[in-house]
This record gives sequence, structure tokens and C-alpha cells, in this order.
Amino acid sequence: MPEDFVVEEILGFEPDGAGTHALLAVEKRGANTAWVAGQIARAAGVAVRDAGFAGHKDRHALTRQWFSVPWPGDSPLRPLESLAGDGFRVLSVRRHGRKLRPGSHRANRFHLRVRDVAGDPVALESRLASIGARGVPNYFGPQRFGRDAANLARAREWAAAGRAPRARGERGFALSSARSELFNLVAASRVKRGDWDRLLPGEAVMLDGRRSFFHADVVDPALEARCTSLDVHPSGPLWGRSVSPATALALEVEAEALAAERALCTLLESQGVEHERRSLRVPVRAFEWSLLDGVLSLSFELPRGAFATAVLHELLGDAADAAAVAVD
Repeated sequence: MPEDFVVEEILGFEPDGAGTHALLAVEKRGANTAWVAGQIARAAGVAVRDAGFAGHKDRHALTRQWFSVPWPGDSPLRPLESLAGDGFRVLSVRRHGRKLRPGSHRANRFHLRVRDVAGDPVALESRLASIGARGVPNYFGPQRFGRDAANLARAREWAAAGRAPRARGERGFALSSARSELFNLVAASRVKRGDWDRLLPGEAVMLDGRRSFFHADVVDPALEARCTSLDVHPSGPLWGRSVSPATALALEVEAEALAAERALCTLLESQGVEHERRSLRVPVRAFEWSLLDGVLSLSFELPRGAFATAVLHELLGDAADAAAVAVD
């Protein structure tokens, strides 16, 4: 049920209270983010492309997130305050000076309930404590690849046979899924090695909560301490053109993990996608949990771009996908 998977979007800034846009705090249940944006745009009398939102949220969930629409500065907000439709309702409206863009929020707060949890409660408690202290591998979740991984399948066909999807949107989803798959392969390799949360010589070191990184030829004790305290993280590739900033052992591990995926790498390079970095580890902030009568309740905060399924996977292992289906 949607109440078992609740997502609250955290903007990280306050609406400025003035300007020619309206920011709408919206609660949606069992509804697609893009569809809700279209409904709001039509109600506001603007083009669908003019409606903005910071991030896509799970459809099969109860989510609270922000949308924006152009709204004349001399028009009262009252018509928007009462807006509601199939699967969504407006909670509040504030004026703002600009349109919301994807990725403009800071984080998401999750409240999950996983039912019929069995096993050793002591072992579960240990895993929960470890997640709170160390974070989790920053895998892209299965929703990144489309239903039945169809987006990744399109990317592989494109790479192997040169047949690009006809629609621009499908091409974009295919390229995104290809990058996500390559990153996940490197993350899985680092997990297998046991150094997904440690820095290697030659690491491209990510700053916590930021997209910037710096290169570390040598990992000295001071840098190790920063990594242990979750101030910096090892990184993996979001593949594209240009040379990987990793060197030495860090680059060797990446190359070995992606040796069998040259076709996907070449596809991304040929389409002009630029090489970027993503943290291999994501801290799980404000982590709280309880277990009662086989129901595990979790509450935690993740930065934008991180997936709650990554936390579930560390808790439940191979059963994570089934649990995710139950609560997504």
C-alpha cells in the first residue's frame, strides 16, 4: 500500500515569497510525477513544458513534493490552493522567482515499512547500526532501467546494431540506463573487493553532498580519517567522453569491471555524453528504525539522486527486490 512507502522532498531552500512563479507543495498517491505536472499546468492555463519539478518520485507510493508553474505577480494564489485531481492534491502554495529544475532539491526523506521480516533480530540490528555508521553502496535502483530493464535493453541493441530508438525521450532514457549500468558494475566490483567505502591510490575523491571531486595520488592518514567520517567518498564513473580522472589502482579496478562493456562505453562516447563522477557510497542520515511483530519501520534521509532500494538491499540482500516491490 502507498502508506508503506512515503517520500518527502526536501528543497533545501525556502520559496522567496515573490516573483512570477508559484511553488506548489503537492501530495500524490499512485500517480506519475510527469502526469501530475501536466494536470497542474492545464489547471494553471500554461504549457506542460512550463511546469517544473525537482525530481521524479515513485508512482506506487505516497509522496510529498514540489511543483512550479508560471503565475502572474498580480494574480491571487487562491485558485491554486484548492487544486486537486485523481491521485494528487495541493497542500500549500508560495510565490517564487523561478521555475523548479530537475535536481534543484537537496534531499529526500523516506519512511518505509517492510512487512513479514524474519530472521535473527540481533543480526538485523547489527546491519542497521552498520548502515547508520558507514552508509551504503550508492547503486542506481531498478527503476532507473525501466520496466523489465527495457531501457537498458534498448541501449544494448543500439550499441550492438546501431539502431537508435526513434523517440528522443527513449534515446535519453537508454543512454541514462547505460551510464547507470556501468556505474553499478564498478560499484559491485568495489563491494566484492571490500573497498567500496575506502579510498584507493589514484582515487577521484568526491566531496560529500557535492558533485565536485579531487584527485588523490596517495591516501594519507588525514584523508583516510575524512573518508571514515563520511566527509569524502570514493567515486565511480558516469561514463562519457574524456579520460577518467582516476589513476593507478582506482583506474585499474574500473577498467577491469568494465572490460566486457566496451560497446556501451563507445555508445556513450559517440553520443557526446561527458564523463562525470558519482560517489560510490551514500551516507544514510537521520536514520531511525523499529521492529515490531515482523514489521520493520525505517526512516532516513538520502541526498538527491540516491535510491532507497540501495538501503533495502543492504538490509535484505537478495530479498530486497521483492521487498521493494511490496513498498514502492
